[in-house]
Amino acid sequence: MADEIEELIRKYALRNAVNFEGEADVGPVMGKVMGDSVECREDPEGTKQLVVQIVQKINQIPPEEQKKELKELMPEFFEEEEEEEEEALPELDSDRVVMRMAPYPSGPLHIGNARMILLNDEYVKRYNGKLILFFDDTIGSEQKKPLPEAFDMIKEGLEWLDVDWHETYYKSDRMDTYYEYGEKIIEMGESYVCECSAKELRERREKGEACKHRSKTVEQNLEDWHAMLDGEFKEGEAILRLKTDMKYPDPAFRDRVLFRISERTHPLVGDEYRVWPLLEFSWAIDDHLLGMTHILRGKDLVMEDKMEEYIWDIFGWDHPEFLHYGMLRLKDVNLSKSEFQRKISKGKIDGWDDPRTWSLQSLRRRGIQPEALRDFILDFGLSKTDIEVPASKLYAKNRESIDIVANRYFFVPDPVEIELQGEIELEKAEIPRHPDKPERGNRILETGKKVFIPREEYEEYQGQEIRLKNLCNLTLEGNKGIITGFGNKDILKIQWLVEGIDVEVERPDATVEKGLGEKNLEETKAKDIIQFERYGFVKILDKEPFYTVFGHR
Repeated sequence: MADEIEELIRKYALRNAVNFEGEADVGPVMGKVMGDSVECREDPEGTKQLVVQIVQKINQIPPEEQKKELKELMPEFFEEEEEEEEEALPELDSDRVVMRMAPYPSGPLHIGNARMILLNDEYVKRYNGKLILFFDDTIGSEQKKPLPEAFDMIKEGLEWLDVDWHETYYKSDRMDTYYEYGEKIIEMGESYVCECSAKELRERREKGEACKHRSKTVEQNLEDWHAMLDGEFKEGEAILRLKTDMKYPDPAFRDRVLFRISERTHPLVGDEYRVWPLLEFSWAIDDHLLGMTHILRGKDLVMEDKMEEYIWDIFGWDHPEFLHYGMLRLKDVNLSKSEFQRKISKGKIDGWDDPRTWSLQSLRRRGIQPEALRDFILDFGLSKTDIEVPASKLYAKNRESIDIVANRYFFVPDPVEIELQGEIELEKAEIPRHPDKPERGNRILETGKKVFIPREEYEEYQGQEIRLKNLCNLTLEGNKGIITGFGNKDILKIQWLVEGIDVEVERPDATVEKGLGEKNLEETKAKDIIQFERYGFVKILDKEPFYTVFGHR
């Protein structure tokens, strides 16, 4: 059984190393192993020691050897990679492409919205077409309402993503057009003003029973429609419904609502309008009038497809083509704008660039590159399968973008001072600014008998041999480090500093970790992305005090 557990750990350590450029991390490997093995869960301490040992050995193997061994132990990993590479955007059967992206301005764009945005942008660029930015700013609900600041934040996010759009529209600017076609559909005898309560409407729908208002004449409906517009009905007292088939198999499609009354104030047009179209009606009108050729939306919105087609058929209009994609979720990531809106209003979150929101502003603040996000999204193509992936897949893409530009520095979180026992060979340690860019030169670190090391390793590795990276090997005994040699051994390597500057790192959960950074950080500038060795990539926000935001490992 011991051999089987070691093989399991080795498999996951190799997979983690291959995903992260040759360097496995104990945490994710531990999580996978504990999830797969009952024996490991029964002995967490022993398992962790074994995971640490195997991860350290794996990290000493050249990346190509890691891939070769993983291919023998886990060939399905590479088959999955090949399948992902084959995912692509299907060709469009058209030489003319007009598409629209329709964000609802309840907050900035977040990573979940990026799929809709980037798929539209990619298709339009591929076919040299036209892309329309259409703010879907209908009045919304009390829980989900448009925010005045969201309009500019959405444009800011699009510009950061290098999305090119050609025209901009707001639904709140087109209310007279919706009223015009709302009246036309009444005149055609295809809709009626209904005064049923929400409860009665729901019950009749489920039974497939028409209400008494359905049989009103066109003249009566026009009179009631104008009464709605003139404020003679209050919110909830009247709606305009489309006549479909009350025996339609799906009760939700039976006489759906086209317009409703809302007495809430709109951030752009104030109280000018009180009767607002529902999305299916406004889109049916706009997609025709603005000449959309292809409509890209989530596969869960098939009801909206049916409604648009039904309305187009009433007016005798041609149908654009629908393209659908599945849901893309990041594992353990909350993307609720309404929840973050509430937390921001209550002061529990400082703003939309807080790392917990996963807004495009927060990703930019963390040093995520727009091209990395684009590659991450487009790798999934137009697949209709719902996908849940770990954030590490995005981080792997970002690492490809920033690794070569990010110079390396030492950072010691929550430092503890220890005294070295024995002779130190080096008066100064010379370490490359970047291991693959010798032309950038070396950093110089002062050495001495007293050094600072991270508290976590100080507490966890008492009595064990570890290595101060680029300096010496030692055994921790309390606040003393007994030097055991200088050769690069297969043992844990940690950061160290004799002196430095105070550094703060904002973590993804918005907590701030304090520590000591090497003095060479003074050569950096704000907005630089750097790597704290064996800690992760960070973006520098301020130099005084030295404040950074953690991106990822």
